[in-house]
Amino acid sequence: MQAIRSRDTKPEKLIRRLVHAQGLRYRVAARPLPDLRRTADLVFRPAKVAVFIDGCYWHGCPEHYVPPKTNSGYWSGKVIRNVERDRDTDQRLEKAGWLVLRFWEHERSETCADKIATTVNLRRGLI
Repeated sequence: MQAIRSRDTKPEKLIRRLVHAQGLRYRVAARPLPDLRRTADLVFRPAKVAVFIDGCYWHGCPEHYVPPKTNSGYWSGKVIRNVERDRDTDQRLEKAGWLVLRFWEHERSETCADKIATTVNLRRGLI
């Protein structure tokens, strides 16, 4: 479990590099709301946009998630709790006026970066 990264994964770093190249600045692994003990992968505070890049296994991707063969009760339960926590995070942020963008690690980084840039620029009134 120590080897599993909670931040700075390859898809995350690639998307960050592409978004930065489009001129956007952001916070990395930051709490969108100070009282919410959850961090988003990218946070655009002025635009109130929180971006999450979810791993297919840990967040239960409908396309790629495969239940574990060993200790399946524990790991499947953990993934279910992760998905529930993700939905709760989305609801809390939306209630506070934030826009939540979620991407799967298997999605094309260029597509994700373009959607992030467009959304942030729209929210900032630049488009």
